[in-house]
Amino acid sequence: MVKSARKLSHIQYDEMLELAAVGARILHPRAVEIGELYAVPIHVRSSFNNSVGTMIVAHVPMEDRQRVRGIAQETNVAKITVIGVRDRPGVAASIFEPLADGGISVDVIVQNIGRSGHTDLTFSVAESDLKAAEKIVKVAAKEVGATRVSSAGGIAKLSIVGTGMLGTPGLAPMLGRS
Repeated sequence: MVKSARKLSHIQYDEMLELAAVGARILHPRAVEIGELYAVPIHVRSSFNNSVGTMIVAHVPMEDRQRVRGIAQETNVAKITVIGVRDRPGVAASIFEPLADGGISVDVIVQNIGRSGHTDLTFSVAESDLKAAEKIVKVAAKEVGATRVSSAGGIAKLSIVGTGMLGTPGLAPMLGRS
C-alpha cells in the first residue's frame, strides 16, 4: 500500500493494539493486551527468515518516534445511511439495538449535523452482513420515521495509526504521495 513503508524496530503497546484492532492482521489484540498488562516485551518476527523483527514495548526509543506508525486496511466493508432521521435522543439506539440483536457488529458511526430537526446517520458493517443489516435497518428506519435507507458495498476502510497525529496538518497529502 505504501511504497516507502519500512519495518519499525519498536512500537508501543497502544499503537500495536490499535493496529491489531483495526485489522492489521499481525497479532491478535488480546495478545498485545496481555503483553502490556504484564509488561512483557513482544518480539514480532517473520516466519520466512531469521531477520530481527519489531519489538512491542511500553516506551519507544526517541530515534524511532514518528507521527505515522502504521497503516491498516480492511476491504470487507459496507456502509448504510439512514436519511432524514429525527434529531432526538434515543433514535440511534432504535436503529443499533435491532442490529445487535441480529448479531451484526457496527463499526464506524457518523452522524451529520442536523437540519430542520432531522439528520443522517451513516455506519459501516462487514460486507458479508450487508443484506441482513439492510433488512433490519429498513424496518427500524420506518419505525423512527426516517425518509429512506441507502447502502453501498465494495468499500474499504483505511486506518492510520500514530501518536501526535491529531492536530498535525499536512499528514494526509504526505500519505497520498507514498
